[in-house]
Amino acid sequence: MLPEVADWLHRRSWTTADRPPADLLTAKRAAGPAGTVSVVLPALDEESTVGEIVRVIRRELMERLPLVDEIVVVDSGSADRTAQTAAAAGARVVHRDDVLPRLPAAPGKGEVLWRSLLVTSGEIVCFIDADLREFDPAFVSGIVGPLLTDPAIQLVKAMYDRPLETAGAVVPAGGGRVTELVARPLLNLHWPQLAGFVQPLGGEYAARRSLLEQLPFPTGYGVELGLLVDALDRVGLDALAQVDVGVRHHRHQDGQALGRMAATIYRTALDRLDRTHRLKTTPDLVHPLLTQFTRDPATREFTAHTHPVGALERPPMLTVPEYLSPLRSRGSGNGDASPFRVIRP
Repeated sequence: MLPEVADWLHRRSWTTADRPPADLLTAKRAAGPAGTVSVVLPALDEESTVGEIVRVIRRELMERLPLVDEIVVVDSGSADRTAQTAAAAGARVVHRDDVLPRLPAAPGKGEVLWRSLLVTSGEIVCFIDADLREFDPAFVSGIVGPLLTDPAIQLVKAMYDRPLETAGAVVPAGGGRVTELVARPLLNLHWPQLAGFVQPLGGEYAARRSLLEQLPFPTGYGVELGLLVDALDRVGLDALAQVDVGVRHHRHQDGQALGRMAATIYRTALDRLDRTHRLKTTPDLVHPLLTQFTRDPATREFTAHTHPVGALERPPMLTVPEYLSPLRSRGSGNGDASPFRVIRP
């Protein structure tokens, strides 16, 4: 580990207990408009979990401890009742395709996060995955805390234990397979300053809008790695931090889905290595397809399935005319001033 990373780990890694709720509320009030907080949940077919997450945030962080100013669920085309469930729990729900309609939406989580900047109003934006179970409000209060109390901090990632829970068995540290097999080696080899992040691919992180609006957003699974690498280049290691929020329980994907995720993350890293001249690539060195195999249970034969490995990225939001327009209407927090279709219970 680089000496500067060891020093960073000591100075920029905290637990939720390091900032008591009363201190957070005092800091928020002192910050004024700079302390406004928007929580964004990107959601696709998360009917079983999204409602409880929204209810906990509203109850604990808007009513009991008023840290959060708005909760926005951006639905990316759910086939179930994700939107209705989130609205009934108290979130403002916006459909991805209604945001920036002149630009057809690309599939992927990063696309949803990028568009969410257009429909939120907080100067601190907190992203929370919508598939979390046994949700703890510390996932929000923990990671917005450093941003409220320290103006030098620009982005905060959650860190946590990530058990692998499958078929009734629990492997305490078995989750985060793509992190350990792909992301961590890439970061250690090419961006060793980021080697101190415990969960670099975690979907729970908060950042200042002023930073997010300067960064490009990979549209797919590479968004977390891309934002972290680009934030390092933009503001430096000392502006980044992490907070231990406990244990993360969520739905796990199968091996082939993880393979597609890994390929996308690897390509996101390659793009940044090329862009910053750390590693020069040519088009013929990147074949943007991933072939996987499944065995037909009837014929016992293997069948090949080929998937594209996407590289589409959205530009920094500061370059989007609709974002810069004085007439734009970002979310007001109550759902009434938004120009986008809102789902109500």
